[in-house]
Amino acid sequence: MALAVQTAQAQSGIRSLFSFPSANQAPSEGSSAPGTNLTSPQGGVERPVPPGLIPLPPAPAETLPPPAPERQSPQPTGPSARPHPRQPQQQQQPGLVPPAMGGIALAARFGRDGQPINAPLHWRIFADQPDNTGQFRVLKEDRSPGPSFVLPPGNYIVHVAFGLANVAKRVQVRTETVREVFDLPVGGVRFAGHVGNTLISNGHVSFDIYNGSQFDPGEKRAVTSDVKPDQLVLLPEGSYHVVSSYGDGNAVMRYDLRVRAGKVTDARISHRAAAITLKLVVDKGGEAIANTAWSVLTPGGDVIKESIGAFPTMILAEGDYVALARNEGRVFNREFKVETGVDREIEVLAR
Repeated sequence: MALAVQTAQAQSGIRSLFSFPSANQAPSEGSSAPGTNLTSPQGGVERPVPPGLIPLPPAPAETLPPPAPERQSPQPTGPSARPHPRQPQQQQQPGLVPPAMGGIALAARFGRDGQPINAPLHWRIFADQPDNTGQFRVLKEDRSPGPSFVLPPGNYIVHVAFGLANVAKRVQVRTETVREVFDLPVGGVRFAGHVGNTLISNGHVSFDIYNGSQFDPGEKRAVTSDVKPDQLVLLPEGSYHVVSSYGDGNAVMRYDLRVRAGKVTDARISHRAAAITLKLVVDKGGEAIANTAWSVLTPGGDVIKESIGAFPTMILAEGDYVALARNEGRVFNREFKVETGVDREIEVLAR
């Protein structure tokens, strides 16, 4: 099996995949875990306006109607007509002075000694304590490479995500601006599928990525699935293995690879398979008989693929097979061989 890998320095402004935790769940401090995969839109990423950074316009002044004239009551006479002592005028209470605010400027880089990340990131600032419902509330959010926030002094949790890599840590905001740089050891990987020297077209091959080596024991859950050719996937630095599926049959290849921080790995995966078209005919070179049920088996009798039709096409891995054709209660069969890169028709004679 062959796996060609090339690395190139990650460029700024690259199109990436984004994955984020739920909005009401605070990440654990120092976490770096993969998430769910979403393809970024073509032509860049729109920057949403961070909530709370633009003051609301002042409300228009309300015009009140003039007060109604007071009704004059008759003046009392006698001893009760003595004037009451003047009450001291109550002083107007001054308005509340807003508390002093602090600032925080954020940035990220490809690992401790890596270059700055100038691509769009997903920043979120959480309260450092849960509310009455036990949830950590999102206070601020931004999707630019290096945002700045204005916050009351205090402790907060800052979370940043880039592709499937993410990091969170506690920060303290003071009255002066604080600068925090997050180290994201993240790299990229792109895949291409080949049969010999022929590139497999998009839509016929896909890739699933798993943590660790394919030889590690135990069941593994995919980090991300159904990755398309030339799709850039951003992953935390580390070891992974990829499962490449050509078609929906048994043409599957597995490879181990290493993702490095700040690098893009181009992985070319070679399949040993071919496209086979089945036909049930009365005579060689004749017309295919419709309404035929097909089964493709290994020499040991394991069913690889089933289909119904006059001439179904399927992708099969290199090897020996038996084709079974069922039509109008009769069963016909033929042994055949699949060679890498040799796409051909297999005729089964209805005799």
